[in-house]
Amino acid sequence: MNENFSLGPATGIGSLPGTDVREAAKTVTGTFEGPETGMPHLPELPARGPGADMIGRTAGMLVELYARVEPSGWRIGDRPGRDTKRATSWLGEDLDALEEFTQEYEGPLKVQAVGPWTLAAALELKNGEAALSDPGACRDLAGSLAEGLRAHIEDVRRRVPGAEVVLQLDEPSLVSVLRGQVKTASGYRTHRAVDRQVVEATLRDVIGAHGPDGPVVVHSCAPDVPFALLRRAGAAAVSFDFSLLTERDDDAIGEAVEAGTRLLAGVVPGTDGPLSDPAGSVMGVRTLWRRLGLNPGLLTDAVSVTPSCGLAGASPAYARAALAHCVRAARSLADNPE
Repeated sequence: MNENFSLGPATGIGSLPGTDVREAAKTVTGTFEGPETGMPHLPELPARGPGADMIGRTAGMLVELYARVEPSGWRIGDRPGRDTKRATSWLGEDLDALEEFTQEYEGPLKVQAVGPWTLAAALELKNGEAALSDPGACRDLAGSLAEGLRAHIEDVRRRVPGAEVVLQLDEPSLVSVLRGQVKTASGYRTHRAVDRQVVEATLRDVIGAHGPDGPVVVHSCAPDVPFALLRRAGAAAVSFDFSLLTERDDDAIGEAVEAGTRLLAGVVPGTDGPLSDPAGSVMGVRTLWRRLGLNPGLLTDAVSVTPSCGLAGASPAYARAALAHCVRAARSLADNPE
């Protein structure tokens, strides 16, 4: 893994409210202008409907696997239908808008997709059960996703030649997959827990789709993020909801930081509410650093400030304020790491 990359002091998670693609791209690139202020990212606007949601959006990236919307959710089908085409079309519009607002941009630029295990937990096979129920289907899905991500990243590089593309894999269901907590179609049972080594190996393969030097962030806003597993799988950074950390996570976080893993600390609430002063938002990060006995000088290299999760459920005004607040909170952390 390339240790010389930078994620910048702040960034967003991915989703934003509303349906105006250009406005979203303008907001993100205007707030995160590059290495000094933060890392811009490709906005996701799930309010547009099926195909703009995170599962449908990623399903549209798959190679030689297709999905359609059923009343129960997204289901793998035999051929591309209107749902897949809609997802692909919206992603193209999003990339057009991002390209427009990143002319001559140089620096890190983040794109997001659902990771292989959350995808396997969400996508249904023809029998209505999750792909998670079939190890062969999980392998096929991961292989198709890796191919799709390679093509997506190449497209972004063509459109924004000065970008250092950072890939974020969203894995909100990862802990449920590891613990055997994903419900079956009937809702009365759960799928068996997947072996940790299989989970790790599959993640390693998909992370590898970004090439040997391509930084990959794994994001989960669920409790008990498996920091050590993600680090071993090759994640360069882990993105998480800071409010869900407990002291049980201390050792894993300390080891991750010392091994060079970056932390994207979700300290700004993702839904409307009062925002504290910037220093207050990162007070917990400073406290954690002291508790772990880590060098305060490492803080700005090791930590980027983000919202706690995506902002799709926020009002447009709050979403803009929250992203700007991330930049100010990061600046506070840099100015006063102790």
